[in-house]
Amino acid sequence: MERLQGIRACVFDAYGTLFDVHAPMRKLSVEIGEKADEISKLWRQKQLEYSWLRSLTGVHADFWHVTGDALDYALAQYGVEEPGLKDEIMSLYLKLEAYPDVVAALEAVKSKGKLTAILSNGSPAMLDSAVRHAGLEKLFNMVLSVEDVGIYKPSRRVYRHAMQKLQIHDAPSVCFVSANTWDAQGAAQFGFQSVRVDRFGLKDDRIPGKPAALIKDLSELPGLV
Repeated sequence: MERLQGIRACVFDAYGTLFDVHAPMRKLSVEIGEKADEISKLWRQKQLEYSWLRSLTGVHADFWHVTGDALDYALAQYGVEEPGLKDEIMSLYLKLEAYPDVVAALEAVKSKGKLTAILSNGSPAMLDSAVRHAGLEKLFNMVLSVEDVGIYKPSRRVYRHAMQKLQIHDAPSVCFVSANTWDAQGAAQFGFQSVRVDRFGLKDDRIPGKPAALIKDLSELPGLV
């Protein structure tokens, strides 16, 4: 795989890229029942849809609110009404598991002298909790939330915000890493050198933006930068 040229910073999506968004449902699969996996997938789908719809309508709410609304929808769709279950699931979302390849990849990228950052739809409190729970605090120069700009990815305003905070003026100097097709492609269309992590076996979406590289997991990233 061809090495990316001129990279000064690696900017990572959080949910689905660094953190396993389906871990809460797996942990509570006994309480939730045999449909736990389907509910988790619908929850994630609605979480993303609601973020985009709020961006389009200009009615912003932070990602914690959006995540709760999406969970309400998914549980109701499958007729799950157990008292206290939503609160338990949401609590677990603050302590998501990092994927096994995350720490070694971040350490290797930092050892190459690259800046590292998270750029996420998550609210600052959500990201702070997830990063601390996974023990990743020392591996990032900064953790950036869309709350600073009040609109969700893949708005160009969000990617531009990362450049401003990193004090980088040339978009191709940023390697943007995401397991979400729409995010990797949105970042590529903006001008970042985008790397998509193929965690979910998905094809590229039929939208503008072509990632510079497709990797099977983050262990391949240090060799690219």
